[in-house]
Amino acid sequence: QVQLVESGGGLVQPGGSLRLSCAASGSIVSFNTMGWYRQAPGKQRELVASITSGGSTNYADSVKDRFTISRDNAKNTVYLQMNSLKPEDTAVYYCNLGVIMWSQYRPNYWGRGTQVTVSS
Repeated sequence: QVQLVESGGGLVQPGGSLRLSCAASGSIVSFNTMGWYRQAPGKQRELVASITSGGSTNYADSVKDRFTISRDNAKNTVYLQMNSLKPEDTAVYYCNLGVIMWSQYRPNYWGRGTQVTVSS
C-alpha cells in the first residue's frame, strides 16, 4: 500500500525558512510525479509545486522565486525548501504522488499534511 509521510512543518517568523520532506513507500513505480498542495482555513486547496521523475518543475505564481521543490529518487523523497516566508503562506501542506495527464498534474495519493504557520 502507498504511504506518504510529511515532516518539517512548524512555526516561523516572517522572512524565515522551512524545509518540508515527504517520504513515499509502497507500490509507487507507476506514479512519476510528486507535489505539494496547501490549504488555508476557508480557502480552496492550491497546488504549490510539482516535480516529475525527470526533474521538470512547476510552481504557483505566489511562491515563485521563494520556494524550491526537489526530489531524491533513490530515497523516494520529495522536498520543499521555503524561503522568505510570508503570513499568507500559513496553511496545511500536503504531499502527494501522481501522474501528468493531459499536461496537468493529477495526484493519486495524499499524505496527512503538516502545519506551516508564519507569524511574529
